[in-house]
Amino acid sequence: MNANLEILMYDASQLFLAPVLLAIAALFLYAFHACGAFLWQAWQRRLGADAGFELVEMHRANPALDIAELEALASQRLEVSRIATRVAPMLGLVATMIPMGPALKALGDGQLADVSRSLMVAFSAVILALIAAALTFWAHSVRRRWYATDLLAVEKGLPAASPATMEGAR
Repeated sequence: MNANLEILMYDASQLFLAPVLLAIAALFLYAFHACGAFLWQAWQRRLGADAGFELVEMHRANPALDIAELEALASQRLEVSRIATRVAPMLGLVATMIPMGPALKALGDGQLADVSRSLMVAFSAVILALIAAALTFWAHSVRRRWYATDLLAVEKGLPAASPATMEGAR
């Protein structure tokens, strides 16, 4: 009974390897998309373009939006990157652990090529997941600060949250 349960759990865990690897690949691609969008917005903010100051522009377009609604919009815009930042390392751990079972089994059977293949998958997956998490964390953190600055500008009735404007707000 116990051996059957162990085999069933082992087999079930192996079913998750492909979906987890696909999710890590998607998060890795998303991380580069998020970095590109972040760099584009950074460039717009540096130039003082209105599009770089999303929350200020939303408030200009709809002055009825209050600070709480703008905070909700900011939170909504940051949600995917926040989730990616937190989920990627977890999936990396899962993708590391799943191939360890076959690697240990192959090691016991003396099949070093299979051990090597399983470990290659395990370590490659965790590296890509951690890179994805690091990139999305960086973009998310800076954007969160930008949104806080934009909210402050809206609250104080300032025109745009450029560095010069924010110096005047202090």
